[in-house]
Amino acid sequence: MSTDVILIDDEPHLLEAGRQSLELAGLSVACHDSGTEALRALGRKSPTIVVSDVRMPGLGGLEILTRVLELDPELPVILITGHGDIPMAVQAMRDGAYDFIEKPFAPDTLIQSVRRALDRRRLVLDNRALREQLVQGSQLERTLVGRNAHFIEMRQRLKNFAATDADVLILGETGTGKELVARSLHQHSDRAGGEFVAINCGALPETIIESELFGHDAGAFTGAVKTRLGKFEYASGGTLFLDEIESMPLDMQARLLRVLEERSIVRLGSNKEIPVDVRVVAATKEDLLHTVAKGTFREDLFYRLNVLTLTIPPLRRRRDDIPLLFAHFLGICSSRLKREPPQPGPADLALLCTHDWPGNVRELENTAMRFALGLGVEFADATALAWHKELNKAPLSDQIAALEELILRRTLASCEGSMKQCYERLGISRKTLYDKLKKYGIAAADMDEPTN
Repeated sequence: MSTDVILIDDEPHLLEAGRQSLELAGLSVACHDSGTEALRALGRKSPTIVVSDVRMPGLGGLEILTRVLELDPELPVILITGHGDIPMAVQAMRDGAYDFIEKPFAPDTLIQSVRRALDRRRLVLDNRALREQLVQGSQLERTLVGRNAHFIEMRQRLKNFAATDADVLILGETGTGKELVARSLHQHSDRAGGEFVAINCGALPETIIESELFGHDAGAFTGAVKTRLGKFEYASGGTLFLDEIESMPLDMQARLLRVLEERSIVRLGSNKEIPVDVRVVAATKEDLLHTVAKGTFREDLFYRLNVLTLTIPPLRRRRDDIPLLFAHFLGICSSRLKREPPQPGPADLALLCTHDWPGNVRELENTAMRFALGLGVEFADATALAWHKELNKAPLSDQIAALEELILRRTLASCEGSMKQCYERLGISRKTLYDKLKKYGIAAADMDEPTN
């Protein structure tokens, strides 16, 4: 088991009193009567914090602070000071100390300060681990960021599909990153040297969509003074991405079907068929079978497109990816702003991980930009904002408990009340899950007495 606190004091009775107080609070403590010995136990990945007396023979608390910050500027150091040392301690805080405690002090004062420092340390190490994952991943993993099981499966399917030349249909809600997935499919295929051409079918007026897709010859209509290549011709040798395919007019759907079957186009004002070597990737946020039933989408086109399908899970279904994605976007936004990325606190992460994200990854990216600008975690959702404000007023232990309860409830709901699926997804034992559900008064559909 790792050590929570390295406690340094040259007075044996104070060292023992501090150890007992911290251990009674459930913390693991390593005691040292000199700083030299204590420093050997530290490293940049140490999950521990340091509590040290200021005045000691040999290596004093201020020098210990300097040495620790040289090793890791984000490792919390709490200094214990006598009354006459307060001006010195204030300066130490300016120099990077996490906190100072004046003698004599109540055990709870020490315990609360240590718990806050440990929370800070864990958050720092978690953020570093996330950044390392982003750096060490493959090019595809650095582009399509996520470690959620469903997202990993989607990424693997993309790699498999990229090795083929078949058309692909991408399904996903608004803001899930459908164009990014389409670009990744292109970049990891044999067509990567060709053009990637994106067109939003919902953003084009019906009067120009035919010309945009298939081009026109000079004189094809009033104002057509010269021949113009359409998107299909321009993308030949590469990939054509048709976003919001459900918005395409029915008559254009018929022409698209013919192009997909024959791989040739006819420009407006021409009778000549022009072969095109293009891979079509279509995307939709709608249930296309539902649009077929309504008569707004051709059934034959649906089955022509629905050969290889990539489904992007919404962000609310991959909550375990939220800290990783937020760190990723925070790094990008801070780099654009030419400033160090601010670190989110426990309450910020609690809010991020429990928000429903109706705007998905795009909404998270916008939230990261506001956070990088120093605006904190802000949503347009008034309910989420109110919850966050109330949560911020609570003690840290209550904030963590509220987050744990929300995660348990959401995970259990997504598992439809199944204890087995829930504890496997959370990576805990059945008994641990049972105890936590009992603690928060949460009922599960198949909950029975756990076995040890």
